[in-house]
Amino acid sequence: MSAQGEVTFSGSELCKTYRTGETEVHALRGVDLAIPAGEILVLLGPSGSGKSTLLNIVGGLDRPTSGSLRYRDVDLTALSERELTRFRRANVGFVFQFYNLIPSLTAEENVRLVTDIADHPLPASEALELVGLADRRDHYPAQLSGGEQQRVAVARAVAKQPGVLLCDEPTGALDSATGVRVLATLADANRTLGTTLVIITHNAGIAAMADRVLHFLDGQIAREVVNPEPIEPKGITW
Repeated sequence: MSAQGEVTFSGSELCKTYRTGETEVHALRGVDLAIPAGEILVLLGPSGSGKSTLLNIVGGLDRPTSGSLRYRDVDLTALSERELTRFRRANVGFVFQFYNLIPSLTAEENVRLVTDIADHPLPASEALELVGLADRRDHYPAQLSGGEQQRVAVARAVAKQPGVLLCDEPTGALDSATGVRVLATLADANRTLGTTLVIITHNAGIAAMADRVLHFLDGQIAREVVNPEPIEPKGITW
C-alpha cells in the first residue's frame, strides 16, 4: 500500500542507448514514471523491452543517456559515481534471479555482509527471522534449497531497511510453491518495513499482487494497469 502523496522515484524522458560497434540499441525511449512510496509495482514485458535497464537506472547501477531521475528530493542524474554508490548503499536493496551468496559463509554471515555497511540495519538474525529462516542461520548455501537461498538473499536485501527493494526475476529459478513463499517474504517486507517494492517478472500471474503494473514494449511503457484489489501472494498461481 503506497503512502499518500509521497513519491519515491520520479523520472522524466528517460532514454538509454547502448553502442555495440556500429550498432545503436535504444533500450529506453523516453520513459516517464512516478513510483509512490510503499507501492508494490510489477514490470512486465518480453526480453529486451527495457525492464531491467530501467531497474538498473532506478537502482543507481547505471545512468540514463538522457532524461532526469529523482529519488525523493535527490537528483540521481547529477550525482558523482561515489555519491551514487553511497545512494545505493543507503537506500536500495537488490534481489536477483541468482542468489549471489558467498559459499564459504553461513546464512547469517551472508546477511551480515550488508548489515556491517548499512546505516540503520536490522540485526542479521532478525532479518533471517523475517524470511522464516531463523533456524537455518548457521547453514551454508550448499546446505540450503534454492528457495531457502533466495530467502537468504531477500533477508540480505531487507536487512539494511532500504527505502526501495528492486527485484529482477526473483522467482525465475524457483518452482511455483517456493516462488510464492519468496513473494510472500517480499510482500511482508513491503508491509512491515514500508519498503517500496519493484518486481520484474515474465510471469504475468505475479501481477495480481501489485498495486500497479507497467507493461513494457520496445523501450517504452506500453500500458499501465492499476490493480484496485491486489491479492496476497499465496493466491497466485502459475
